[in-house]
Amino acid sequence: QPAGNRRGAGGWGEPAGRTIYQDRPEDRGNQRNPQIDNQGSLKTESPLIVIVGPTGIGKSALALRLALENNGEIISADSRQIYRYMDIGTAKPSRDERTRIPHHLIDIVDPDENFSLAEFQKTANQAINNIQRNGKLPLLVGGTGQYIKAITEGWTIPKVAPDYELRARLEKRAENGEGDNLHKELEKIDPEGAKQIDKRNVRRVIRALEVVMTSGTAFSKLTGKSRPPYQIFTIGLTADRKTLYQRTDSRADKMIETGLIGEVEKLMRMGYSPELPAMSGIGYRQISKYLKGEASLAAAVDNIKTETHRFIRHQYNWFRLDDEGIRWYDIGNPDTESTIMRAVVRLRQSAATSQPASQTQEITPE
Repeated sequence: QPAGNRRGAGGWGEPAGRTIYQDRPEDRGNQRNPQIDNQGSLKTESPLIVIVGPTGIGKSALALRLALENNGEIISADSRQIYRYMDIGTAKPSRDERTRIPHHLIDIVDPDENFSLAEFQKTANQAINNIQRNGKLPLLVGGTGQYIKAITEGWTIPKVAPDYELRARLEKRAENGEGDNLHKELEKIDPEGAKQIDKRNVRRVIRALEVVMTSGTAFSKLTGKSRPPYQIFTIGLTADRKTLYQRTDSRADKMIETGLIGEVEKLMRMGYSPELPAMSGIGYRQISKYLKGEASLAAAVDNIKTETHRFIRHQYNWFRLDDEGIRWYDIGNPDTESTIMRAVVRLRQSAATSQPASQTQEITPE
């Protein structure tokens, strides 16, 4: 299939019908999990560990250790790791790590294909359910707020096909500093929808406007939330901003050293335009400009670091430190990892005896 600028079906709306998650033979008719009844249904809500936090904080490394110690599998909630051929700039787990522990929702579409939020939600839930049926522990891990919330809050996602031309026009206005105006326009045509969406979440504001303008129905009437069928325990990793910025600055330098320029160059040779949404991610956008002669390498790397700092601040809008549903741990505390490990063991023991436990009880430092 040739690369190019084609637009696949999907976007934020209904899945286009392709099958991303394939049931493995061991997922069918498996009765190793004592919580499964004779009809193959889970008797009780099984645990789902969710690991969130800003980029570069160490979520993937913690998830790998937890999975190794607790017979787990990892579901990526990273909107960039879904793309094939984009490894260094997305900080994907290594091939060795993915061999040691099964990872889901990584390398599932090409860079010029769309992958909708609805498609992510459906595919991630399939993966979680099959992992649980096998008596294993699913870990949902990533920094993409919409991906995490779609699962943990059971979002109902509007079944309205994307209008890419309209979206592009709205995105252009946002880029020109009209983000607040877009939210005000949403307030006029869907007041309830505007109340539900933080004006700083420009992407979601744009999707809401797109849904209303395309369907003629208020975004708020097409969305909702329902309690997901999991016993969810959310772990948040954090650190002071200086530490976070130092970590991500070092990671940016390492990405350059380990071949990010060559990776972007190869993608462009394969026919993937820098204008594609996939190529707009931090690192790919800046290096594309460098390769086109629009910026020096030093300027590109400096911009990668600056944009990553901005992205970290944005992520804390999704994963707030005062969110009572998240148990936060500072990575600077030497006891953090051992405390989390013990908490997860206690959670699994509680689930095995079908005794529901509150997140506060289970994920509290000893």
